[in-house]
Amino acid sequence: MDWYSTFRPLLFSLSAETAHELSLDLLGAAERLRILSWLVPEVKDEPVTVAGIEFPNPVGLAAGLDKNGDYIDALARLGFGFIEIGTTTPRSQPGNLQPRLFRIPERQAIINRMGFNNKGVDYLIERVKAARFRGILGINIGKNFDTPVENAVDDYLICLEKVYPYASYITVNISSPNTPGLRTLQYGDALKELLQPLKVKQRALAESFGYKPIFVKIAPDMNTDEVALVANALVDCGMDGVIATNTTLDRTGVEGCRHSNEQGGLSGAPLEEKATEVLENLTKALAGRIPVIGVGGIADGAGAIDKIKAGAQLVQIYSGFIYRGPELIREAVEAVANNR
Repeated sequence: MDWYSTFRPLLFSLSAETAHELSLDLLGAAERLRILSWLVPEVKDEPVTVAGIEFPNPVGLAAGLDKNGDYIDALARLGFGFIEIGTTTPRSQPGNLQPRLFRIPERQAIINRMGFNNKGVDYLIERVKAARFRGILGINIGKNFDTPVENAVDDYLICLEKVYPYASYITVNISSPNTPGLRTLQYGDALKELLQPLKVKQRALAESFGYKPIFVKIAPDMNTDEVALVANALVDCGMDGVIATNTTLDRTGVEGCRHSNEQGGLSGAPLEEKATEVLENLTKALAGRIPVIGVGGIADGAGAIDKIKAGAQLVQIYSGFIYRGPELIREAVEAVANNR
């Protein structure tokens, strides 16, 4: 029984952020009562090794759903091959003013301008330590909104050092459109000046905690030449992988819809084509030098296959999960497995 499709109209009758929080609270309660595994479809193991990590299956949860690591055990019950929590920052911050999360149901899309709202990296670490989950956990790190862009590396270094012992991999988020100036870190010398110190810190931390890959999450709003420059910089700086892509500022596909003019990043089905195009360009530019995780607009099994065909070794879902529920995880895993 697809219980989520029955339950979704009630959730969607609430504001997007209220529904988000309520859904997670209900998942957490169901996990604590040991009934969550009865409610979700079984997802078979389809292991794949990427960046030295063996993932139980190639379909993960993208960062942003569980910003503080409060629901790790519940999310782990849904069948994801890996879970990414965050974005976390050195200090807690409230994010942007509400309302800041908007659904566009007729396009299976979401616009958000959350602004890295989170309780800070120390809180997240305590939640990770309290979780029973021992699977693949990514931790996504960022900078505080009031840290000048020229000092951003300090925030990333603080977060990297703190989360490193507890993460399977770390994602450097330089592509959210909702923190002023953040995306400027993707380009030219600014990118290398950020990533090179992180690589040095990674090597030092590896001596005590083993080697943990660092991935970088990039934006979809780049042309072919910009993607190639980013790809070369990631390789030059020794990054272990790249996640393509974050949300877009483009509004193609939602024109005229309610909320389409809201500021923030657009995710969901309208992002799929743009994200896949960037993924293809990135894959060509990288020429197999580092792996790629594909994310953006996956709403069904076919969308997951398209990302794999475009060069991704793994995929992540978020907005599609909001619209489809846990069934999407099983569907995407089976689709990828049947098309390898």
